[in-house]
Order: sequence, then C-alpha cells, then structure tokens
Amino acid sequence: MAYLAVIVAAIAGFAIGAVWYGVLSKQWIKAAGITVGADGKPEGGSPLLMVLGFLCVLVVAGMMRHAFIMSGINTPMSGLVAGLGIGLFFITPWITLNALFGMKPKELPMIDGGYATLGCGVMGLVLTLF
Repeated sequence: MAYLAVIVAAIAGFAIGAVWYGVLSKQWIKAAGITVGADGKPEGGSPLLMVLGFLCVLVVAGMMRHAFIMSGINTPMSGLVAGLGIGLFFITPWITLNALFGMKPKELPMIDGGYATLGCGVMGLVLTLF
C-alpha cells in the first residue's frame, strides 16, 4: 500500500503541475528565457523531459512519505499542512536561491515556488489518505 500511496501522490503532484504551468505557461516561458517557435511553443522539447520530471516528483513523494512516517504525520490536515510547509519552506527557498544566482527574473521563482508549494501540499494530503 505504501508504494501505491507514493505513486498516486506523485501522479497528483504532477497533474497539479500540468494545470499550474498550463495556466502560467506564457509568464513562465518568458521568465525562464525559453526560446519559442513561430507557434509559441518551446523549442527543443522532448517527451523524455516529462518522464524525468515525473521521476523527480516521484522521488519527492517517496521522501515525503518517509518523513511523514518518521514524524507521525498521518491525518489529511496534517499531511496538507506539512506538504505546504515542505514546498514553501524547503523547496521554494532553494528554487529562489538558484534563480537569484542565475540572475533570473523574480517571476520565475514565484511561479516555480508556487507550484512546489501547491504540489507538495496536494502530495501531502494524498499520502495521508492511504
């Protein structure tokens, strides 16, 4: 059951990302400095990026589950709050650090950090439903 919880949480977190970046795609592309083609879509993309992206989310979900078990986080509300905290206070500052030293626009870590926070919150909620 533990593996299933991690997989479902990763799917939920990845799906939130699809919606998040779907809504904010133009702002994210501009802030990230991504080159786009005449159709307005990023150039040089590959399905492999999606596979690797999902694997990254899966690793985060697995570590979150481990941390939740070790910390006794086992209710949906505590999972949601812990997930939001992980996204907001662990992942977002690191994203911001990378953007600062990469001299990226402030919008980039705001968009990416928002997804990290929301995605981790959803994953935390899902992990505690199993």
